[in-house]
Amino acid sequence: MHFHKYEKIWLSFGIVSLIVFLSVVGVSAFSQNHTPSGGMDTIDPEKVNETAPFDNPGVTQLDEDTYQVAIVALAFGYNAPDLRVPAGKEIIFKVTSTDVVHSFTIDNTKVNMMVVPGRVTTKSYTFDEPGKYLILCNEYCGTGHHMMSAEIEVY
Repeated sequence: MHFHKYEKIWLSFGIVSLIVFLSVVGVSAFSQNHTPSGGMDTIDPEKVNETAPFDNPGVTQLDEDTYQVAIVALAFGYNAPDLRVPAGKEIIFKVTSTDVVHSFTIDNTKVNMMVVPGRVTTKSYTFDEPGKYLILCNEYCGTGHHMMSAEIEVY
């Protein structure tokens, strides 16, 4: 097979460009500690109410500066009684679903997770300002979807 001189130049330029691009992406991802998204913990959706921490949903203090909030998303609501957390502390949200795909979004924050049956989705967040924050489902989950909300109070 015979390549013209200019074909060889452009082919070499393309291959070198591809290698440089993939190297830059790989090195920057490695150096900045990027990893695939989390939420790979699994749970039996039929035994959510029997599995810790979802057998006792709500707020649990793990240590002086860390709190865990366990929430179960279900048909048109969140099983999350009395959500009160302190400002300035790390809050680890663990959310799962018993029925269909939901979303867990806290308004005016960077907390936005997909909640899939059979998976435990985890997100860490620190609230800077006290107040009441609205929790919404942004994934259409049925006819009562518009009523699916909860509230978290940050003190």
